[in-house]
Amino acid sequence: MTKTKMPLQEAKAKILKALAHPSRIYIIETLAHGEKCVHEFVDEIGVDFSTISKHLAILRNAGIVQIDKRGQKVFYSLKTPCIIDFLSCIEDVLKHHLKEQNSLFEHK
Repeated sequence: MTKTKMPLQEAKAKILKALAHPSRIYIIETLAHGEKCVHEFVDEIGVDFSTISKHLAILRNAGIVQIDKRGQKVFYSLKTPCIIDFLSCIEDVLKHHLKEQNSLFEHK
């Protein structure tokens, strides 16, 4: 890899790191159905407000979610809805991998 391409690879890695937590994946998949406030995630995920805020900040810094302040409330939505396609692709990889693993046991 050339040094000139490294910044792009690092930027991609930052986005992948932002996805690398089950709660953040849940947040993204939930936001695919519409915007939400932090407190809604607190209730759904079952962790405290500050933890959810940290997850949302990571997703926001990676360019995945955006905010819309309305009075005292902050609403989050997907900035890049195409991320759902990426997560769907990951599910396909998992399905194929599990299928391959299961076929190993069927041939015993």
